[in-house]
Amino acid sequence: MRLLNLLALCLSLLAQLRIAEAQAPAILKSEFLYESAPFPSCHASTIVESANGKLIAAFFAGTAEKNPDVGIWVVRWEDGKWTPPVEVTNGVQPDGTRHPCWNPVLFQPRATGSTPPLMLFYKVGPSPSTWWGELRTSTDDGKTWSAARRLPEGVLGPIKNKPVQLPNGDILSGTSSEHAGWRVHFERSSDLGLTWSKSEPVNDGKAIGAIQPSILFLGGDNLLVLGRTQQKRVFQMTSADGGKTWGEMSLTSLPNPNAGTDAVTLKDGSHWLVYNHTEKGRSPLNLAISTNGKDWRTMLDFETQPGEYSYPAIVQTRDGLVHVTYTWKRQRVKHVVLNPEKLQ
Repeated sequence: MRLLNLLALCLSLLAQLRIAEAQAPAILKSEFLYESAPFPSCHASTIVESANGKLIAAFFAGTAEKNPDVGIWVVRWEDGKWTPPVEVTNGVQPDGTRHPCWNPVLFQPRATGSTPPLMLFYKVGPSPSTWWGELRTSTDDGKTWSAARRLPEGVLGPIKNKPVQLPNGDILSGTSSEHAGWRVHFERSSDLGLTWSKSEPVNDGKAIGAIQPSILFLGGDNLLVLGRTQQKRVFQMTSADGGKTWGEMSLTSLPNPNAGTDAVTLKDGSHWLVYNHTEKGRSPLNLAISTNGKDWRTMLDFETQPGEYSYPAIVQTRDGLVHVTYTWKRQRVKHVVLNPEKLQ
């Protein structure tokens, strides 16, 4: 029995070594967005490539999540390095009271004539059950921002993960609410964010409590949504008409410890999901890849040590590289650059 256990251990270590060897060439860079900052805690990062090809990232930061001093901070890749974090918005109200800010989402619509501004969505309010959505825009790659505009009543904006822009130009946001169970719904704009329509919730929040969806492209009008649940599994749901209607929500085989995920469809049609491959805790943080949106293979470990590594964001830039950001122990934000062609 001891010999069999030893053999199993050796095989496991050999498999881990082979995985590490396959991963190494694909990781081009692993760094923090900043080394020091005037706040002790950060969370919920987002990253985007602007219309001018500039990288911008944002996150919320302050003394701790839910505290009134938490605002939205932005960094920009400039002259070969990240600029120091700058607070671009906070939750100060006209009467002087201040609420925390939450879950920024950066999104760059594609040009349909003149270049549309970069969008920064975020939430303001005492808690996820009472917050509301706001929007700021930038025309200079995140250097300066417009005044905040509160989204229409009941419209929250993308709740954690980036929207997608459909072939007809519509912006489709995956969003969710927590005031009557965890329920997913979708918001759509046909005029680059000036006006919005809102769907009804697509789940009852009881059989599956789900929030924070990511939207993937399966070809044609077929879409796939993945996200976080209270049921220890990543949820999935599909649409065959560009997100106008949705099939039944179900659970995948991928574990989820009630923590945020994010996903993107690459130019080659493959789907990449960043998630915590565990039912409990927020380590490890992993990458899984699928070619069909059904069968997933865990390909890479971003973090495996004890601690919190969570709330990832993932995008592919026009040069084909993939950028991932995530919370590192609530102290800093990690940025990893991957070359898909070198991921074996």
